[in-house]
Amino acid sequence: MTIGAATRVFLARLAGLAVFDPNGDKVGKVRDAIVVLRIGANPPRLTGLVVEVQPRRRIFVPMTKVTAIDASQVIVTGTVNLRRFEKRSNETLVIGELLDRSVTLVVSQETVTILDVAAERAQTRDWYVSELFVRKHGSGLRRRGDSLVVDWDEVTGLSLPATHQPAEQLVAQLDTMRPADVANVLHDLSSKRRVEVARELDDERLADVFEELNDDDRIEIVQALEAERAADVLEEMDPADAADLLSDLPPEQAEDLLERIEPDDAEDLRRLLTYDDFSAGGLMTTEPVILPPDATVADALAHIRNPDLSPALASQVYITRNPTETPTGRYLGTCHFQKLLREPPGTLVSALVDVNLMPVGPDAPLAVLTRLFAAYNLVALPVVDEADHLLGAVTIDDVIDHMLPRDWRDTDDDEAGGD
Repeated sequence: MTIGAATRVFLARLAGLAVFDPNGDKVGKVRDAIVVLRIGANPPRLTGLVVEVQPRRRIFVPMTKVTAIDASQVIVTGTVNLRRFEKRSNETLVIGELLDRSVTLVVSQETVTILDVAAERAQTRDWYVSELFVRKHGSGLRRRGDSLVVDWDEVTGLSLPATHQPAEQLVAQLDTMRPADVANVLHDLSSKRRVEVARELDDERLADVFEELNDDDRIEIVQALEAERAADVLEEMDPADAADLLSDLPPEQAEDLLERIEPDDAEDLRRLLTYDDFSAGGLMTTEPVILPPDATVADALAHIRNPDLSPALASQVYITRNPTETPTGRYLGTCHFQKLLREPPGTLVSALVDVNLMPVGPDAPLAVLTRLFAAYNLVALPVVDEADHLLGAVTIDDVIDHMLPRDWRDTDDDEAGGD
C-alpha cells in the first residue's frame, strides 16, 4: 500500500523490507522504527526508520523522507544521511524495545503483551502510534491467550509520567507548536535550559526552529551541540539559513562543520558563503523546483505538491537544460503554478514558459530586489549567473526577513505596532 492511499502501517511488519530511492536503486533494509513517548494523552510519535545499509551500517531515515510503503518495499526521497544511527535518550526502538513489552488494559486491568504497533499519519504529516496488537496472558491449560487490537490509549505504559525529566517533558508540550512559537519559548528559557531542550528535539524539528531563532540563541545552541549532531541539523535546514548560521560562527568551527556535512550539501553552502548576506546570492535558496523542458504539467504539479515546499517556492517551477541540480544547465524560463492548473496534464512545460520574468544576478543588492518584488507583485525570483545557469531563487519571506531589524524576533507585538 502506498502512503498516499493508506495511512496506517503496522511497524513490526516493516522489518526486513527493502528500501529503494526514487530511481529504483536499493538503499538497504528496514531493521526497526523509532517512536518518541510523550506525556499524558499525547500519543507516541513515529519519527523515522532504522535502515541497514552496506556494509552492515544502521542509519536513521526520517518519516518525512518516506514517500511510499507497501507489502514488499519502502521508497524514500531526497538525500539520505549515511551517518551511523545512535539512539537518543528520548527515543524508543519499536522492535527492539516495545515488542514483547507488558502493558495494562485500562478497563480490565489485565496485563497484555505487545505483538505489533500501528502508526497513522495525521493531516500535519506527522506519524503517531494509533493502535496496538496485543495478546492476553494464557490461563489454565491454554499456553496462549486471545489476541486483539486496542487503541493506544486503552493501555497504560506508553506515556511518560508527568514527573519525567524536565527537558523531555517540555519537548512533549512543544510538539504541536509551530517552529516560530517554539523559538519564542526557547528564547525565554535560561541558557542551560534552552540547550537541554534543543538537544531533545529531533534533527528536522530543531532545523525548523533554528530558522526562526535569533542569531545569538542559535549560535549558542549549535556551539553546545556535539559536532556531528550540529552537522546533521545544518543539513536539514534551508541552505540559505544554514549558510547564514555558518557565517556567524568562528571560521574554524564553520569549516569543521562543513567537513562533516555531506559533500553535495557542503558544496552548496560554500557557494552561498561567497555572497554578501544582503545580495540575491546571500538570500537565495539553492533548492527551488527545477524541471527539464520535456517534463509535463503532471510532473510539475507533482513536484509543487510537496508539502515541505514553502508556498513561495511552490508558486513557480524553473525550466532549465540538464543538469537540473543547481547550478543548472541554461535557464529557459519560469512556469507559474496558476497556469499549470489551467493546462492539460500531458502538456510540456516548455510550451508554458514565461520568458518575461527576468532573473537577477547573485550580486543584485537587497534594494533592487525589494523594488522588483514590489513593482511586479512577485513571491519568488530566479537567480542566474553570467552564463545563464540557474543558481537558486529568492523568496519574498527572505526579502522581508532581511528588511526587518536584526533583532525583530525579540520585539514585542505592542512595540512592533508603533510608528
